[in-house]
Amino acid sequence: MLVPAFTVNLNQKLLAGRVTIGRYDGIHPCLTASTTRDKVLIHNPHQQLGTGGGRMSLNTSSSDVALLNINQSVTALVAGNLSTPGKNTDTLVVCTPTNVLAYDVQNNADVFYKEVSDGSNAVTIGRLWRHPTPLALVGGNCSVQGFDATGADMFWTTAGDNVTSLALTDFDADGENELLVGSEDFDIRVFKKDELLTEMAETEAVTGLCSVAGPRFAYSLTNGTVGVYQGSSRWWRIKSKNQAMCICSYDIDGDGVPELITGWSNGKLDARNDKSGEVVFKDNFDSTVAGIVKGDYRLDGKTQLLCCSVDGEIRGYQSSATESRYALLDMNIEQETLRELSQRRGALLMELKNYQENQRISSASAATGVLPGTGFCTSEGVAVIPANTQLQTGLTINMGDEALAKPPHVEIALATTNDTIIRAVIIFAEGIFEGESHVYHPKENNLSSSIRVPIFPPKDVPVDLHIKALVGYKGSQHHHVFELTRQLPRFSMYSLSKAPATPLPDSYVKFQLQERVARLVMWLNQSFLLLEDLKLGDDGGVSLKFICLRKGEPLHIEVTPTSRVSLHCDSMDLVADIIQSLASYLNLEDLEVEANFPAEVAELSSKVEPLTEYQNTRQKLSAELADNSGVIRGLIVRGEDARLMGDLVSMKQWYKEVMSINQSMINGYKIRCNNHQNLLACLKTINQTIQRAASLRVGKSKTAIVNSCRQAIKNNNFDLLLKVIGLRPTA
Repeated sequence: MLVPAFTVNLNQKLLAGRVTIGRYDGIHPCLTASTTRDKVLIHNPHQQLGTGGGRMSLNTSSSDVALLNINQSVTALVAGNLSTPGKNTDTLVVCTPTNVLAYDVQNNADVFYKEVSDGSNAVTIGRLWRHPTPLALVGGNCSVQGFDATGADMFWTTAGDNVTSLALTDFDADGENELLVGSEDFDIRVFKKDELLTEMAETEAVTGLCSVAGPRFAYSLTNGTVGVYQGSSRWWRIKSKNQAMCICSYDIDGDGVPELITGWSNGKLDARNDKSGEVVFKDNFDSTVAGIVKGDYRLDGKTQLLCCSVDGEIRGYQSSATESRYALLDMNIEQETLRELSQRRGALLMELKNYQENQRISSASAATGVLPGTGFCTSEGVAVIPANTQLQTGLTINMGDEALAKPPHVEIALATTNDTIIRAVIIFAEGIFEGESHVYHPKENNLSSSIRVPIFPPKDVPVDLHIKALVGYKGSQHHHVFELTRQLPRFSMYSLSKAPATPLPDSYVKFQLQERVARLVMWLNQSFLLLEDLKLGDDGGVSLKFICLRKGEPLHIEVTPTSRVSLHCDSMDLVADIIQSLASYLNLEDLEVEANFPAEVAELSSKVEPLTEYQNTRQKLSAELADNSGVIRGLIVRGEDARLMGDLVSMKQWYKEVMSINQSMINGYKIRCNNHQNLLACLKTINQTIQRAASLRVGKSKTAIVNSCRQAIKNNNFDLLLKVIGLRPTA
């Protein structure tokens, strides 16, 4: 268990989620955090951090604290070893909305300072796959970049949306690190080198990722969810009304298996078993937890857990001694066993009480034929239902009713096999209902043995529907609970079209598979919500026409007897999802396609054309800002000289010019901000298009698209970019 070791108050306001620890001299660990004043605080209780000057300024009230002047809002920071092998000094990497700074704290010098057009929202340091040196991996506007110790751009790939968190872990247990990327589109993506290995869909934006042990990693979401994955399988998750501000792994009981430590927005700190999610330790701060890190902060050879609050309070914890640890462990096991047995006893007593009450009422009604106090005959007023009662379920598509403003949707139908009625239904499902659960309670006059519950899946992902139905009779005071699970197919929001002739969409993807058509038919039956299983046509092929229930877009799927597949649809996202689903089902390692998306080409061209203009404007405004800064410095010197000489007229003139140029710089800064937002919007569209185009392929073909697009963007060759993406058919 955790034992408090020390407490320190920095008397500084810290930003949540921007806390790290580093050995900048290779020996002494220093707690580093971002303050609310656009500065980075470095706390070193072991020795004074050199002298002030440059970016660093020493705190006059505390010799343990130094401040780095960043002069921009800090979006993320991390400390780690970026040096060549043999050196053990850490480098501090600070991210701002437009730049990445690698800083040598020990020597008070910049290692590199890079302008990042895609922005920088998250950062981590480590070895990615088999790269020879560590990289500073920076997540920004739908992209991830990797910089080495010299600032050279060594890695780049696209993400589906703005990157919010990064982590390195051995996802596939091959001894090499894979990159975990969390983004605002609710997905966790796993990259092996620069190839997308897999992705896991969540219910909200991902705010935190951290490696736990081996292929296990933890995650947190904006809605207060925290959980652990083992590879691509989720072991557990919990949801709180508070938001998880930071997560970290630390072995609190010395068993060699780290627990998950979580800091919450309400100041709560808890440790959970990584396999079950059970809380094994908790503490409370007076304010929001800003960050959690671990290191040998007392230089006693033991790793402590350091937790910081936004008010600047630091608490250090360490694992308890071996003797007390086992005593506490035995005590906890006994308490947990007693608690579980007590809960089981209470549940069994309640169940026995219900059975006794039902037996009493049934015995009383056997003599009179009427239930006491109800007026019901037979057993309709009690929880006794026929032993052969079954709950049947089915999934179907409802095309809606425009007159009733009822949009098309999926329905789950439930029915009993006799005259019992369904009193209520509770459905638990991720990403479909607000709060992840839905209660359907028919009115008293509408109770029957069958009901239909409408479902509106917002995304094309397979979802498990966990259903609990209360079954009994109208007069029953107690009901039987039926529990079952149904899986909603991934593409359930697409209905087979009965229109005799509909035009093919202009956009399409075509590719050849080395598979039997029968296997493709099996995938179609599993992935789409069909009333009956598909069968091969007379010619040995398949031709299907679907309508999207969300937007009414057509989707045509054609498979020839030779397994030549054609997908006609104007939504590149949908086609990419279909291809990735098919590739996963068939275990495809590589797939090249012929693609044509005129609408995507037009939109991409409209974003590419002004991109060069935005970049040139940005450079011009930056040069003007630098020139004006130099002019202002000269004018201030002249104004001060005039003041010292008593020439107040000249001093007034110089400072009027300073005010004029300053106003001009403010106007230029506003223009630069607007230009930067437009630039980010263009880059986001381009990166998302690259991501979608890459998702139309599988394996090496997919990786080649991303790498070639990156090279085209570096060279500002946007004509080549369109050709590389392959959104136009080849001649």
